[in-house]
Amino acid sequence: MNTTVTSRHFKAHSTLIDYAKDAVEKLERYYDGIIKCEVKLSFEKASNSVKRAEIILSVYKNKIAAIHESEEFHKSIDGAVDKVLARLKKYKDKLHAKDRKQVREVRSKI
Repeated sequence: MNTTVTSRHFKAHSTLIDYAKDAVEKLERYYDGIIKCEVKLSFEKASNSVKRAEIILSVYKNKIAAIHESEEFHKSIDGAVDKVLARLKKYKDKLHAKDRKQVREVRSKI
């Protein structure tokens, strides 16, 4: 999986970049068909300083995305990973359901 981390409106520290890459690499345990992953970290300089993490996964013929906002980057990354993991599991289940239907059709013809 090819992973890129982009920071907007600030310079991300190397430990934050490593944390984001490690969190995203755990997604490969659930589905090995992930082609590319983009992590976008942004910082809004408002009075409450909202930190936002956006994760975009490129899988076969689809893109799966999730956004999470909180007061810390680590919480935002973890929340976005949880959301994208749920969507990835749903995608995988749909993909396997289609394969089962095709296998049943082939077996019924034989």
